[in-house]
Amino acid sequence: MLRLEDIIITQGDFRLRAGFDIATGRKTAVIGPSGSGKSTLLAAIGGFLELGGGRLWWNDSEITNARPGARPIAMLFQDNNLFPHLSIRKNIGLGIRPDLKVSHEDQTRIDKALQRVGLQDMGDRKPGQLSGGQQSRAALARVLVQGKPVILLDEPFAALGPALRQEMLDLVQDLSAETGATLLMVTHDPQDVRRIADDVIFVEGGRAAAPQPAAALLENPPPALRAYLG
Repeated sequence: MLRLEDIIITQGDFRLRAGFDIATGRKTAVIGPSGSGKSTLLAAIGGFLELGGGRLWWNDSEITNARPGARPIAMLFQDNNLFPHLSIRKNIGLGIRPDLKVSHEDQTRIDKALQRVGLQDMGDRKPGQLSGGQQSRAALARVLVQGKPVILLDEPFAALGPALRQEMLDLVQDLSAETGATLLMVTHDPQDVRRIADDVIFVEGGRAAAPQPAAALLENPPPALRAYLG
């Protein structure tokens, strides 16, 4: 279980509060108006932003002050964060060893991840030689090899067309089911929520609300969420 114990995130004049539990294995969409703090929330959970208060737990272990790499968390950013001078295979290998001193066993993990995302013949290519959808698959493979129990997705498929985005969401859903990972995904699209999410966290007015069942919330949204959804 991922526990946000009355956390406070402060950036300049901006402040976001959150306090709730996310059950293991749940797929949770994080939605809300632009600038409300959705990406900020994920960055703080991932360890890329220091908390201004509160504590963060994974099961019985406090991870409030753990560095990002020491947390049970892998994060897929909006721009995929691929290094253009490295091959796809090496970009994925960074998820295992930042110094790229990968073992034979690590290479096998990379090969399996490439195959799982449908890039088994493209490991030696550079990111610039891949389409946008293929780059998203490569970034997802790097998350996959880390084997972390929590995956954070900060709108990594926003730049893709509708068909490709749906394809990637289906792949994420399959991988989540296979690994049992807990998933948090920032999105602006209610269709993404309906396609993949068990629960919804609505971020608005300096507060991230506790997760609510997605289907029921979208069917009968509270006034603030109704206004956001239009």
